[in-house]
Amino acid sequence: MKPIERPYGLSLDQSLHIGVLVLPGFSHLSFHAYIEPLRIANMLSKARLFTWQVVGVYKKPVYGANGISISVDVTAEEISGIKAHFNQLVIIAGEQVEQQSTPQLQTFLRRVARRGIPISALGTATWLLAETGLLADTPCTIHWSRLAAFSEVFRKPRIRETLFVKDGQYSTCAGELAAFDLAVDLIASRAGATVAQEVCRHAIVDGQRAGANRQTAPAGISYANVSEKLVSAVQTMEANLDDTLSMNAIAKHAGISRRQLERLFVTHVGTTPAKHYLKIRVDQAKRLIQGTRMPLVEIAIACGFVSSSHFSKCFKAIHGKTPQQCRSEVPAWVGPGLGGTGLARILQPAHENGTAVARQPY
Repeated sequence: MKPIERPYGLSLDQSLHIGVLVLPGFSHLSFHAYIEPLRIANMLSKARLFTWQVVGVYKKPVYGANGISISVDVTAEEISGIKAHFNQLVIIAGEQVEQQSTPQLQTFLRRVARRGIPISALGTATWLLAETGLLADTPCTIHWSRLAAFSEVFRKPRIRETLFVKDGQYSTCAGELAAFDLAVDLIASRAGATVAQEVCRHAIVDGQRAGANRQTAPAGISYANVSEKLVSAVQTMEANLDDTLSMNAIAKHAGISRRQLERLFVTHVGTTPAKHYLKIRVDQAKRLIQGTRMPLVEIAIACGFVSSSHFSKCFKAIHGKTPQQCRSEVPAWVGPGLGGTGLARILQPAHENGTAVARQPY
């Protein structure tokens, strides 16, 4: 097979050398879901299309979230040298990603970026790129459990709930099994669609998923055998949390009558559209409580509640605890989020019943 010229000055008779930076608490599932397709591609093509090294901040084993450690081949400092040769950097972070963004790591990432080396962030690692300032105005994605917190903390990157996003030098991925899809996409771009399809076949995977695929089905429903009108209605709800819409407006957006909308929800979701909309907003609030240190009144406003007492009542009815109780269970390592933006001072409960009243900023 005649070598086909590829990006970054490589052809198929050259290895694409990948540095895989693993941080404490990383997902072994993401790590192996990304590396194994590359190994399989090498095996099937009988060529070293891809090589890789495990990179660590320090030259000592790194423990994953499951307690299993892997050894480090080279440190970030060692590969920062101008003579260091790798064609791509892949970052896999852990759940406590807020604690992992050190000045040393940010300097390393900026140095890699300045050298024009492609960077792929898997799972929560997207958070690190955003904190370093490398994703300004860049389409990106992150694991669905961090979407709410990410969108509130980082306003400039354009976040999407997709499996992966490739935008120039940067690729971001939801992590876990979506890392497999990102790796297969790399294989297809480097070795062709046939090799990528054979990798999927060997891994007993039913074809490659496109990066634009949603990470999850709309809240509370499955894609299987569900009306597209219902999916459209739920997606409209998910896109309008802070400024809630009427059921008539949602039905109109889906192209059906309100009566048809209610019938679809009762049939496929087992509840009314209004109750489902409320649950989506409360679930979003829970993710913000658990993923940021935003004041609870700001979270209530961000999820479309104008009364803190009503927010607390709805939250407890759905989750069996108050927002305050939920916040008390949040680990200390969770970052500050947008706490102190001023919304809490402008919209404060002015009466004993908790009604939020707009005040003039001062």
